[in-house]
Amino acid sequence: MSRAKRHAGERPEERECRLRSLMLRVKDLGLGYDSEETIAFKYCSGSCPKVRGNHDLTLSALLQKSEILAPGDPCCRPTQYEDVAFLDDSHQWHEVEKLSASACSCVG
Repeated sequence: MSRAKRHAGERPEERECRLRSLMLRVKDLGLGYDSEETIAFKYCSGSCPKVRGNHDLTLSALLQKSEILAPGDPCCRPTQYEDVAFLDDSHQWHEVEKLSASACSCVG
């Protein structure tokens, strides 16, 4: 599905980089824990505008002269995380550090 079709029904602010939440079973996190407990997994998603400041203008000039390698585009990433605690199927507590995002920003 094209990006335009995916975002056709969304308002512009829904496409911006922001914190989102999804309810998941711990066993579906892919970390090897056997637990049916459900947690709120928070993640960052959305688009990041390309800002054309002085730094970016200088990078463009250096790229044209082949002085440097092309930097990546800014992307929506967590800037802060929170730990998540849960009970496994054997009734043992586990705490996973920095599992869920708590703040997002466009990082370039």
